[in-house]
Amino acid sequence: MSSGKPVILVVEDEFVVRMLAVAIAEDGGFEALSAASADEAIGILESRSDVRLVFTDVNMPGSMNGLRLAHAVRGRWPPVELLVTSALGNITTKDLPERGRFLAKPYDADTLSESFPTDGRCLAAGGEAGHRRRRASLFAG
Repeated sequence: MSSGKPVILVVEDEFVVRMLAVAIAEDGGFEALSAASADEAIGILESRSDVRLVFTDVNMPGSMNGLRLAHAVRGRWPPVELLVTSALGNITTKDLPERGRFLAKPYDADTLSESFPTDGRCLAAGGEAGHRRRRASLFAG
């Protein structure tokens, strides 16, 4: 069921980091879905045609890590944008699929919010104030 808002899928195995990223996305005017593994994310993508962006951590349990997930998403759902994050500093542009972007951990709420698309359809009333309330750095996980 779609809310009419752009949809972001947050894929992160660390519960607190995942919930903070979801809150930041929602404060930015998005509908946020979440998954604790790449396998769960694939299931969501197979059942939802409205996901606009996948924001995924690299290190996760399951059959594939976040980089493999990003490549799988690019192959199966080409219009979906990709934002990959990791505390590991060795992720390069060559590691990412086409149009994939990288955000190093740790990041703060403002940095994450600014990494999400900001066209007019994405901003909800009060979104700016909401993400400012969450200025604490997110865990490096």
